Amino acid sequence: MTFSEENYLKTIYHLTTFLDTGISTNAIAEKMETKASSVTDMLKKLAEKDLVHYKKYQGVSLTENGKLAAKMIVRKHRLWEVFLVEKLDFSWDEVHDVAEQLEHIKSEKLINKLDTFLGNPTEDPHGDPIPDANGNIIKIEKQLLSEIGTAKKTICVGVKDTSTEFLQYLDKQKIALGSTIEVLSKEDFDSSLLLKVNNQELTVSSKIASNLFVQLV
Repeated sequence: MTFSEENYLKTIYHLTTFLDTGISTNAIAEKMETKASSVTDMLKKLAEKDLVHYKKYQGVSLTENGKLAAKMIVRKHRLWEVFLVEKLDFSWDEVHDVAEQLEHIKSEKLINKLDTFLGNPTEDPHGDPIPDANGNIIKIEKQLLSEIGTAKKTICVGVKDTSTEFLQYLDKQKIALGSTIEVLSKEDFDSSLLLKVNNQELTVSSKIASNLFVQLV
């Protein structure tokens, strides 16, 4: 596959985690910042390779071959993110763009050795699951902080928004994976939350709370 084909598969894969029905060409075009006509042309190519199911006006979904191929791209991306953070001291807001380049390396042997070298991690630095060499994923139970009631204690296990701006905001507030977060109160007016984060009180907006994944403890 070309880099472009791999990027399309990965985009469709990520979109299917939020939508159960067929993914529209417009949704793909918006995510990839391209024209809908360009998306249609690519979907036809991917369908010819048995990587997607595509019918005009009915959306697109990944075939079994397409799902596995997409998972392998995601696997490489997330393993490289772990490597960059754990072995090269990159911060979690720096790794995405570099991993975007490294994910297109073709050597399966290299990726499997990288996996072993890192100790077979199951999550990337943002809390997202890493598929194993067969495409299997260990999923953990998690909720958005915005969905948690008051007087609940949680642990931060992931982020929905992986943008540099959001991750840098979390760094400033000393919120990271593994941080303990207790919801002290919720404002009726704007749904902002008063939290206790690692024993320090902090007020966050509903937007922030809607982008943090937590587990109840």
